[in-house]
Amino acid sequence: MPTVLITGASRGIGRELSRQYAAEGWNVIPTCRNPDEADIAGAVRLDVKSAEDLGALTEMLGDTPIDLLVNNAGVSLQKNAVVGTIDYDAWEETFRVNTLAPIRIAEALAHHVAESSMKKMVFMSSVMGSIAGNGGGHYIYRSTKAALNAAMVSLAMELRGRGIISVSMHPGWVRTDMGGPSAAVSVEESAAGLRRVIAGIGPRDNGRFLDYKGAEIPW
Repeated sequence: MPTVLITGASRGIGRELSRQYAAEGWNVIPTCRNPDEADIAGAVRLDVKSAEDLGALTEMLGDTPIDLLVNNAGVSLQKNAVVGTIDYDAWEETFRVNTLAPIRIAEALAHHVAESSMKKMVFMSSVMGSIAGNGGGHYIYRSTKAALNAAMVSLAMELRGRGIISVSMHPGWVRTDMGGPSAAVSVEESAAGLRRVIAGIGPRDNGRFLDYKGAEIPW
């Protein structure tokens, strides 16, 4: 029975991934900031910015192999910032959650992933992190996801010798609290697509940027 650890599992894509993997018989370790308030069974506390929470999580895991790590937790603060109105505190906070935290978690759990059978790490990015596809605006969210993509590639190159496959993924424009009610893709469709693509990735895909249908996204 493979094991998946998912961050940001209390809502949206993270919660649906947790439910779908559990339905397939996986051992699911859903993590979130406030497990007592989470609508997901077996949630484990992990504020992704907290080194203390991460230390407690790694201690809880012991020698448990993690076949799939899904760094899903993220935020979008001050969505409509323009020059003259940028909230730099919000920008720093978004970098801590969207960029620094996923790499810190991957670093802490690399041993667990390397000891598994599947050895996969997924970093939930966004098409808005594509510099080639930048249509302007959204300074904060775009830059943190572009930085995550760059860091993911470095990590992928470093960890490939341990057999680990790392990818960034765009889940689509999804009807979540972040995506809004007008988004084009349901949470269920996004999660199902992500799982199909993740199931098919192999060493040749290490360091790639893919969407939930498996299409390549330009950097």
